[in-house]
Amino acid sequence: MARIYATAADYETYTGHTPPAGIDASLAHASEHLDAEVFRLCWFEADGDDYPSNTIVREAFRRATCAQVQWWDEIGDELGTGGRWNSVKLGSAALSRSSGSSSGSGGSSQDPVVAERALRALRNPDLICDIFVLGMVFS
Repeated sequence: MARIYATAADYETYTGHTPPAGIDASLAHASEHLDAEVFRLCWFEADGDDYPSNTIVREAFRRATCAQVQWWDEIGDELGTGGRWNSVKLGSAALSRSSGSSSGSGGSSQDPVVAERALRALRNPDLICDIFVLGMVFS
């Protein structure tokens, strides 16, 4: 079952703005994206539904999800690929990959794009190592 870490009301509280049309789908997509690219690499205690059991961690996931959607809305590119091309031609469809990276995660142009504010939410000093470790997997 897919986890969704934020609601339209959470998004409105986070941004201070009325949520855009399609916000529920965007929050679901951002939750899925962050699960695959960030959260799965972290250590935290989870409840029976695999949500963070600690309220501070759960709030960080909520903020990260809202930040990801807000960034997608700002750049108008939910796929996060817009900055990966240095030229695009529609007639006969010619694309040219950019040489540098403009990804929010600071990786190569092939890396999935995670909003800097989403990562910042997960670097909150309240997320002490007893409750959350960013980028650590135990088996």
